[in-house]
Amino acid sequence: MHTDDPTPSRRWIWGNFLFSQLAWFAAVLGAAHGLPGWGAVPALVVVLWHLRLAPRPSSEAALIVGAVVLGTAADALVLAQGVLAYTSGQWAAAAPPLWMSALWAVFATSLNLSLRWLHARWWLAALIGAVAGPLAFFSGARLGAATLLDPGPALAWLSLEWAIVLPALCLCARRFDGVGPAIPASAAARAAPSAGHTPMRAGWPWPRRRPAAKSAACGPSARRSRGRSAR
Repeated sequence: MHTDDPTPSRRWIWGNFLFSQLAWFAAVLGAAHGLPGWGAVPALVVVLWHLRLAPRPSSEAALIVGAVVLGTAADALVLAQGVLAYTSGQWAAAAPPLWMSALWAVFATSLNLSLRWLHARWWLAALIGAVAGPLAFFSGARLGAATLLDPGPALAWLSLEWAIVLPALCLCARRFDGVGPAIPASAAARAAPSAGHTPMRAGWPWPRRRPAAKSAACGPSARRSRGRSAR
């Protein structure tokens, strides 16, 4: 059931946050115990629930697909350095396991909810990603889902990965926002510049256009003289 209210409720935001954490634990513990497929099922449930609630599910679906592609590619790049290994679930030696891709999908559902405040703070997103990303992976490794073969370089690569990927995903979330208020077509048409005219907006980068001075021919004296000549 899609909601007509463009503003996500606190229940939705907190529910997404809590169920995302549960999906993370399920995927990590499932991989640690040799059940990567079953561990990824809660992640699929969270994604489907999110798309059902989103006012514009197609935009959220595009964001989720983009996050899965970008995150999986970044994980594959780190895996190629030979500094870490996964316990189970890899479908190819050079590719991260599918449960990791499922976690990227779950993470994408938070970008326009609990992580929405990071949209315009890319530098802060990079800083948080550089710290929180390696910490989450280290926690997963401690639970048995992965092994840090060379801990120092592994954490450094993960920090670099998340410092780049999280700001990029925040940028994508601003473009594919299926949760926040949509821009009406009429407002978009008014904001678009007309053909042959220079767009004028208040402030940067174009200054305001000053109103043209009234011509002397339109003043009160001119109207009085036209009235006398008519009589």
